[in-house]
Amino acid sequence: MHIMQSRRHFLVNASLAAAASVLGGRIPCAAEGPPETTTLRLGGAPGICIAPGYIAEELLRAEGFTDIQYIPDYPIDAVARGELDFDMETAAWVVSNVDTGQPITALAGVHVGCYELFAHEPTRTISDLKGKKVGIPQTIGSSGHLLLASIAAYVGLDPRKDIDWVSNATGDFMEPFAEQKVDAFLGFPPEPQELRARKIGHVILNTSTDRPWSQYFCCIAMGNRDFVRNYPAASKRVLRAFLKATDICATEPELAAQRLVDAGFTKRYEYALQTLTEIPYSWREFDPEDSLRFYALRLHEVGMIESSPNALLAEGTDWRFLNELKRELKA
Repeated sequence: MHIMQSRRHFLVNASLAAAASVLGGRIPCAAEGPPETTTLRLGGAPGICIAPGYIAEELLRAEGFTDIQYIPDYPIDAVARGELDFDMETAAWVVSNVDTGQPITALAGVHVGCYELFAHEPTRTISDLKGKKVGIPQTIGSSGHLLLASIAAYVGLDPRKDIDWVSNATGDFMEPFAEQKVDAFLGFPPEPQELRARKIGHVILNTSTDRPWSQYFCCIAMGNRDFVRNYPAASKRVLRAFLKATDICATEPELAAQRLVDAGFTKRYEYALQTLTEIPYSWREFDPEDSLRFYALRLHEVGMIESSPNALLAEGTDWRFLNELKRELKA
């Protein structure tokens, strides 16, 4: 059994590398220089929608990285603290943390959507969340909380006063929501698939299909600021691998889903495949700067961030590598 799994793991990785060679343009030229470091530390928590970071391992090796570590349990500010070199978080989380002075740098958008907001009757709209108990993944200040706070602000609610946010140590609200201990729950794949399979609640917002959220990047690739500044060749190579992996998610979702399962990032292949098929992996289509500005405006309007959007963009973004890779990868 172990031999069969190892062989399948090898074949999936080989297929991903082959797909990347077809989709991903040229091999990095010598003028670019080798990566200044060959060690990378990446987030490795369970998940589906941030698949590009998880399926990129063979692509990163092709870029010259030899020690690639996926850290399974890490604090939410691990990139800022230098415990991870790169990760992916929501645009709302990025602008909020740049506002508080965290040393992170946004590099590119990855995809729109992935979160779905489930509710029990009689809650039917975002405005109906006023006075309700809303369960969020992780904690106050997490990606999901800040995303939903932005959404609430957009419809005129004050997320600091109008919503009773509920979190717990694990961030697992599947059962509390099923038992109606909270009125609404922001689900992250594979939670939406499981809730639908169990016929629990109804969806009042799908960020991958409902405007305006479907027109802005949800997930942003970011790096530790010192790493990006000190290791520019390595940073560009990391981003190139991530963007090639994003293309694989869009064009070869079966391969990407199998890699996620084989590597232990999620359990059920059918849920992974559904998620990868439904989420628009469209790093070429939208402007990450517009996305960050959009979320910064929402949070600034309700006093959840102090800096102006333009100041945040100047402090917390670096689009040099993305602009070069758009030309290189024929975006």
